[in-house]
Amino acid sequence: MNKQMYDLCKWVLDTVSKAGAKDSRVGLSKSRLVEIQYRDKKPEIIKQATTLQMGIDLFVAGRYSSQNTCDLRKDALKEFISDAVSTTKLIAEDPYRTLPDPKYYKGRADIDLKIADASIDELSAEQEHTIVKAVEGAAWSAGGEKVVTVEAWFNDELSESVTLTSNGFSGDTRSTNFSAGASVSVRDDDDRRPIAYDYVDCHFHKKLGNPEVIGANAARKAMAKLGAKKIATATLPVIIENRNTHRIIGGFFDALDGRNIYRKQSFLADKMGQKIGSDKFVLVDDPFIPEGQGSWLYDGDGFAAKKRTIVEAGVLKDFYIEWYYSRKLGCEPTSGSTGNMVIPPGSRSVDEIIKDLGKGILVTDFLGGNSNPTTGDFSVGIFGQFFDGGKIVHPVSEMNIADNHLKFWHKLSECANDPWLYSDWRTPSMVFSDVVVSGV
Repeated sequence: MNKQMYDLCKWVLDTVSKAGAKDSRVGLSKSRLVEIQYRDKKPEIIKQATTLQMGIDLFVAGRYSSQNTCDLRKDALKEFISDAVSTTKLIAEDPYRTLPDPKYYKGRADIDLKIADASIDELSAEQEHTIVKAVEGAAWSAGGEKVVTVEAWFNDELSESVTLTSNGFSGDTRSTNFSAGASVSVRDDDDRRPIAYDYVDCHFHKKLGNPEVIGANAARKAMAKLGAKKIATATLPVIIENRNTHRIIGGFFDALDGRNIYRKQSFLADKMGQKIGSDKFVLVDDPFIPEGQGSWLYDGDGFAAKKRTIVEAGVLKDFYIEWYYSRKLGCEPTSGSTGNMVIPPGSRSVDEIIKDLGKGILVTDFLGGNSNPTTGDFSVGIFGQFFDGGKIVHPVSEMNIADNHLKFWHKLSECANDPWLYSDWRTPSMVFSDVVVSGV
């Protein structure tokens, strides 16, 4: 734990109490970000920034407010706290706004999640620029004369936080993150400019892998969009590529949120214990995966992290209900925060699956889209590859999938063996049967 940050938070808690707040939560976060971006072989962004911010949740005479400040001088904080408490007293009462029952703080796992790279400060500016140049150079080489423009980037970030509450919670985190990627635009024969990207996000610098692979993948993905065209509207099997499945799951996920359930804006509100998808639909929230992008030991309320099964063999098992909405709904809280969202992989590769499907579309990107958490209706534009007889035939674009989540997840027929590991959505490519794809 950063003792200096802890001591300041403790002092703020005491100062808030003296100013007249019955309860409070204090969070102090510190981050250092390095950002480098090249465009067309020239540096476009070179930035290093350090931020330090404090957030204070105040509970005063049945009233609540959340305040933030970056001025951490004690004299300034005293004045800020006094004004904040006075202002909170003017807000309308909300009997549901309280600190959580301390019993939910208990049971926190005492494990190292391996989310902090101790060697982050050993990476020199020269090495960082070398990574970006390697990503960009590989993209230009792989795309050749078709490339119009390339953006390549590298970021690294060190984050630290301390959180204390007046009713006994104490927590601290330290994490690092490294990101490298490229966005590539290429020239099509009809003068369109298809764009694609590739990236890697991870907690440890050495896990970035070969930067040239990232750049080359981005270029190949862009080149794969050349000559894209619509096909006739048809009912087909659709494979959604691993790194894009969260775009579909996100609309389903909105309906799991306690706020939407309370507001009667959730199509899943009355579906607990019911079948809402095929047997292949399994969704596990695991915050304990070592090096996971979504790994954590406690959430924003201070609740101890737990591994939970949200959907099991198509049956809805749990919701995301934070402390506040649990009180409004009159139910037990779970957590309002997600960990690593895992859909277990299958045993076959995408190539193997394509060989068995006949005609279909491999969706490699989405364009726009919307999802209604009240009804479950959603619509998304797609890019991808039309395949027939086990082989890719041509790219497709300007097509659309419109469905309803309560029907769509029953169409999930298989998961591939390729989970995407560079995100908190650790999902494989997924196969959906009998999907209406709108085109010509």
